Amino acid sequence: MAEVIFYEKPGCGTNALQKRMLDRAGHKVIARNLLAEAWTAERLLGFFGAAPVTAWINSAAPGVKSGQVDPASITPSDALALMISDPIYIRGPLIEALGARCAGFEGSLVASLLGDCEPDRDVQGCRLPETYSHCPSPAQSERLADP
Repeated sequence: MAEVIFYEKPGCGTNALQKRMLDRAGHKVIARNLLAEAWTAERLLGFFGAAPVTAWINSAAPGVKSGQVDPASITPSDALALMISDPIYIRGPLIEALGARCAGFEGSLVASLLGDCEPDRDVQGCRLPETYSHCPSPAQSERLADP
């Protein structure tokens, strides 16, 4: 069992499902509000590793969906400044466990935490239809996250 610090967007149905998967795999999940953390550039970079800048940005953020922010043309320093000023742009969840960090619910850290508990469906991106302009309340999200 590992202690997993899970930085989430409160009310996100996908994050609720991801936390349940980690819990079922036997881990102690400590959820923290991604939007309320005091992020710094150095701290955020620790979660992104060698990933390209496009992988740092939340593709479901309103500014990305509207075309105001283009993840493919933003510089690393501008992306960090954007995420610090408005954490909705941070691709989540951010996970800290076993002495490692990652952004998103994929990759070697998540695979090691889940072990044999393979997901039976996509649990990475936003599970809400494109017609939603914002996330529902936490109670609505819990209903959406249930299989």
